[in-house]
Amino acid sequence: TDLRPLDILSEVVPTSGLARGMRVFQVQGVRGFQLATSRPRALGFPASRLFIHCDHFPEEFSIIVTLRVLSVPTKRNEYVFTLMAEESPSILVGLRYAPDKLHFLFWNQEHAGGWQTRVPFPNVSLSDNQWHTLVLAVSGQSFSLTVDCSIPKDVVVETPFPASLSVKRASFYLGNRRRRKGVFTGLLRQLVLLPGADATPRICTTMNFKVVTLSVPTVLQDLPTKTASNEVLKYPYATDTKVTLGSHPPCTKQEKAQFWFNASRRGLYLCNGSAWISMLEVKQRLDYVEEYQNLVTNSETMGVEVFTIPKVGLFAATANRYTTPGSAIYKWTDGKFVPYQNIPTYQAQSWKYFTIGKKIFLAVANFAQNDRGQEFSVIYKWSRRKEKFITYQRITTHSARDWEAFFIEGEAFLAVVNHREGNNHNINSVIYRWNPRTGLFETNQTIPTSGAYDWEFFTIGPYSFLAVANTFNGTSTKIYSHIYIWLSGSFQLFQSILTSGAADWEVFRIGDRVFLAVANSHSYDSGMPAPSNFYAINSSIYELNITAQMFVKFQDLLTYSALDWEFFSVGDDSFLVVANSFDGFTFDVNSIIYRWQGYEGFVAVHHLPTVGCRDWEAFHTAEGSYLFYSSAKEPLSKVLKLKT
Repeated sequence: TDLRPLDILSEVVPTSGLARGMRVFQVQGVRGFQLATSRPRALGFPASRLFIHCDHFPEEFSIIVTLRVLSVPTKRNEYVFTLMAEESPSILVGLRYAPDKLHFLFWNQEHAGGWQTRVPFPNVSLSDNQWHTLVLAVSGQSFSLTVDCSIPKDVVVETPFPASLSVKRASFYLGNRRRRKGVFTGLLRQLVLLPGADATPRICTTMNFKVVTLSVPTVLQDLPTKTASNEVLKYPYATDTKVTLGSHPPCTKQEKAQFWFNASRRGLYLCNGSAWISMLEVKQRLDYVEEYQNLVTNSETMGVEVFTIPKVGLFAATANRYTTPGSAIYKWTDGKFVPYQNIPTYQAQSWKYFTIGKKIFLAVANFAQNDRGQEFSVIYKWSRRKEKFITYQRITTHSARDWEAFFIEGEAFLAVVNHREGNNHNINSVIYRWNPRTGLFETNQTIPTSGAYDWEFFTIGPYSFLAVANTFNGTSTKIYSHIYIWLSGSFQLFQSILTSGAADWEVFRIGDRVFLAVANSHSYDSGMPAPSNFYAINSSIYELNITAQMFVKFQDLLTYSALDWEFFSVGDDSFLVVANSFDGFTFDVNSIIYRWQGYEGFVAVHHLPTVGCRDWEAFHTAEGSYLFYSSAKEPLSKVLKLKT
């Protein structure tokens, strides 16, 4: 057999239209076949149509399936496909699904009469009404299943797949085993046999892992956006799309693939499961940026966190330098931030807002000791009764710079960056895991860091990553910052990138492309001659190369002691704003907004006067879009409005 993909699904679809018992259905923007249960034999075809030059099933192969499984009752099996001899009820090759389990079936003919071999893959949960792509690779006694390009599940059995399995007078049956019982009730989009190879490297090359395509029938591919006036759709299909009117509705997994028409903005939006994506609207473009509010702060501000408490409002927490009166929380009221609550802090560096279930938390990274000589960072919990943040848990830290909160496999984590202990910059930063029984964060893992400034958590497909910005190892700022990947219950080193006083990582996506930007703050090495300017250095943007499985440099941008990057969008345009803090002579330095120009990368479009700029936050209200900048050199932060 030559090594071309054999599209089983397309063989069932006649060129003149759909086979009886098939219906095209669109869910979450993706089309698939719904199979009828009344005539299972109608969804079959002779194996000789695929195996033209050989009447034996390949000895080594991959099966690629893209499907959407409905909830399957307990103890019920549903067949994705079978290959059966005409004169026998036995299954030569087949794939069936039961709740949380997948079985690959094959017939062993080595002994008289033969027998059915079943290869189980437990803990395969597909009944979530989402699209999934499976790659089953078979070679001898080894069977490997990859779901949505995640870590493969490998099974080794005593009975190898037969080296010579005859397919004479055999037929493929789609979604059944030639009987009404066990018919597949979900949606089927792709079913491909690839002889001689493990298809995983060929499949897992895009970012949309759940619907990756090797070969899909024409009827399921995207239809033309515009038809001729006298043309009708050749293949009618159904969809569960609904259009919502009125004010901004929620966008969750339940509303995925639903539309919302915003009459005030004359826009049509599609829910992707977490956010409304513009499909058709009067396009916004960033024309200029204007000063909107001068916010007098308790003292110089090292960081700012903007967040929304449901049913309460929009807030901003400033991490202020001095202990008295501490740091402040502001509430957005009548289009401005107004003081709401003061919290005692000790040279606070940053805030992190996060939720666990219905609990709402705000964690501060304290850089200095308290009045008793103790060094704590503090987690505060929102009191619905008092409508204030109250102390919840104190955690020992060492010159803490940053908190990062994230979830992995349903569990909540909180990571702190410890900058130094005394004069020692090479110390451990700590990852804490939430214990739902005690209601506290407990140490889960320590990671060695060097004068670290920032954690950045992100996910790519099924994988979770944590990047640390290492700043200074005691002798040099030209050191490696690291990206870690979550494997087998802990973070393990994935990639090291040489940085220069790294102060911040910012991950962002443009289309299917994933980028990671580092803010380099200064260049110093005690063993090297001093440069002409320690602070005028390149900060870099890296792009994920899926084939190489690593981030590669995409673009360098000249910055001046950069301390933060912030990514934001206006209409269809994407932007990065950098916090330039010091040029070697003055703290009065322009921070710059860069616009994504595609092939050209990011190009400077706006220069913003700032003083010791430390942090940027982008946020949106019903009135428009804004940027909030904090100054580490004066007790004045500013809110800028993006004018479109």
